[in-house]
Amino acid sequence: MSQLTENKKKLITDSEPKSPIAEAYRTLRTNLQYSGLDEPIRTLMITSASPREGKSTTINNLAIAYAQAECKVLLLDADMRKPTVHQAFGVSNRNGLTGVMTGHCTTDEAIQKTHVKGLSVMTAGSVPPNPAEMLASNKMDQLLSQLKDQFDLILVDTPPVLAVSDAQIMSTKCDGVLLVVKAGELKRGLALRAKEQLSFVKARLLGVVLNQVKGIEAGPYYYYGN
Repeated sequence: MSQLTENKKKLITDSEPKSPIAEAYRTLRTNLQYSGLDEPIRTLMITSASPREGKSTTINNLAIAYAQAECKVLLLDADMRKPTVHQAFGVSNRNGLTGVMTGHCTTDEAIQKTHVKGLSVMTAGSVPPNPAEMLASNKMDQLLSQLKDQFDLILVDTPPVLAVSDAQIMSTKCDGVLLVVKAGELKRGLALRAKEQLSFVKARLLGVVLNQVKGIEAGPYYYYGN
């Protein structure tokens, strides 16, 4: 299977919008919208405790689900150590977040439209020597403020919480955080450590997404409609 085909398969909210999995992402979108009634969520970070728990697949599909609801969305790849957004959406990674932060390109040059109406991406760009310092800078605050003037919602992908400090740093700059946990594999202690690290920096943890649950464990959910 080619990389492009594999990437499209992972964007199931776009390729199979009537599937039960796509419906689950729309349910997640709705739950998040209700969680932000008092304090509107304009910047949402998604991370995991450790690698390969499905955080990037989750954020990619959630971004599409929001765009399908006519929300103007930017997916920001702040996982500068292992970026994947450009691969998922088949766009260039030449100009991205690193380029904006170092002044090598403008914000507008780094924002790319995707094939999904209403969804744009800012890829990570080249891997910098100091991603944590870059994310912690005042310039990052200014960039997020500028992006909020252009988009209804900014979804931020970051490295796993327990791997490096990047996720903790970005969580303090976002309105809310979702933690993705892979069912049956991540040890309870690691999930609790990730939660504790986010709580330590006073991140607003909105909830946990239990990923890759087997059908029989997920309950009798199915798509209802034409």
